[in-house]
Amino acid sequence: MDARHAAYLEALGIDVYVRRGPAVGPAATPGSPQQGALESPGPASAGLSAATAPLEAPGAVASLDWDALRETVAACRRCDLHSTRTQTVFGVGKHAARWMFIGEAPGADEDRQGEPFVGRAGQLLTSMLRALGLPREDVYIANVLKCRPPGNRDPRPEEARFCRGYLDRQIELVDPALIVAVGRIAAQSLLETDAALSKLRGKVHGLGARRRPLVVIYHPAYLLRSPGEKRKAWLDLLQAKQVFERIGRGEQVLT
Repeated sequence: MDARHAAYLEALGIDVYVRRGPAVGPAATPGSPQQGALESPGPASAGLSAATAPLEAPGAVASLDWDALRETVAACRRCDLHSTRTQTVFGVGKHAARWMFIGEAPGADEDRQGEPFVGRAGQLLTSMLRALGLPREDVYIANVLKCRPPGNRDPRPEEARFCRGYLDRQIELVDPALIVAVGRIAAQSLLETDAALSKLRGKVHGLGARRRPLVVIYHPAYLLRSPGEKRKAWLDLLQAKQVFERIGRGEQVLT
C-alpha cells in the first residue's frame, strides 16, 4: 500500500499500519487557477434587512455577483425557515475552485457559525478532503438549503425549490470542473430523482443544461453513524479523484 492510499484510509478512520506523511496538494490541471478569492464565512452585511428587502424578480438571481447574491440570500423570506434560523449559511471557499461540494442543509453548528460543514460531520469532511490532497480552503462548499430546518429534519421539496436559484447561481459563479453531491438528499435534489443512493454512487452524472460532471459520495454524518461503510466511502473518493484527473486531461467522463 502506498502512502497516498494509506492517507485515504487513515483520514476515514480505517486502521492502517503505516505512518502518514505530510499532506500533498493536488497536481495542477491545465487551465486550473492557482489562486482565487476566499468566501468569508461570516454573516451578510447588516445593511440589507430581511424584513424590508423585496423578493427578487424571477430570473434576476442569475445575474447577481457574489456580494449581491450573498445579500439576497441573507434577506430571503421565501419560506418559513427564515423565522427559525439564526442566520443564513451561504457557502465558503475559493470562488474559482475546481471542486465544489454540495450538502443538504445546515445543522445547529452551521446555523450558529454561518458556515457549512463545521460540526463533527464537517470535521470528517475536512479529513476526507485532506485524503484527496485538497485543503478545505481550495474547494467551495455549499448546501442545497441556506437555512437550517428545525430539528435538523430533511429539507422539504418546496424549500429546496425556493433555494435552487441561489445554488444554481453559486455553481455558475464558481464554474467548477467537478461537483460532488454529499449524501443522498443532496444528490436527489440536485439530480431531481428519487433513486436510491446505491444507484447514484459510482457514476458520473451530468448536472443541468451544461451537463456539469457530478459524482455522489456518502454524507459524513452517515459515516459517523455507520463506520462500517467507510471503505465504500474511500472508493467514492478514489472515483472522484480519478474523474477529476480525467477532466484535467480533457477526457470525456460522461456516458
